[in-house]
Amino acid sequence: MEQVILVDAQDREIGLMEKMEAHRRGLMHRAVSVFVFNDREELLLQQRAVNKYHSAQKWSNTCCTHPSPGEIPLIAAQRRLGEEMGLTVPLTEVFTFSYHADTGNGFIENEFDHVFFGLSSQSPEPDPNEVSDWKWITMEALKYGLIRNHEEYSPWLLQCFDKVFKHKSEWSVN
Repeated sequence: MEQVILVDAQDREIGLMEKMEAHRRGLMHRAVSVFVFNDREELLLQQRAVNKYHSAQKWSNTCCTHPSPGEIPLIAAQRRLGEEMGLTVPLTEVFTFSYHADTGNGFIENEFDHVFFGLSSQSPEPDPNEVSDWKWITMEALKYGLIRNHEEYSPWLLQCFDKVFKHKSEWSVN
């Protein structure tokens, strides 16, 4: 059984719990989110696979995961980027944020999220068990999509988009 690291509001570890139980109970746990940009300042989005236990078929950031017990967030981010998208990209942690969202099917996300940026123009080779589709998108087009068709996007992308945009100097090539 996969476990998540339970944390408090300052990201201090307070225990471990089976992943599905933590999501059913809505307990705060550590997570990572990866945003890969290309040299045209486009973001690589993925559409979550249809078999995902929550937020299936929603468009989301490049990838995300939960660090395993004893795994630091950077290693978890690099691991998951390879597993989900088939990419090896240098990553930099840019900010953290917490969010809470009902993701349907009796699951609640309550995460202290470490957000990483990377720069690459490689085409991904996603795992079809994890990813249904992918695309490069400008931040302006994404902003419009989030406003106009918010139900098509993961709740964590909706909640952190403004923070990602505020850190433009971290992903902008200009």
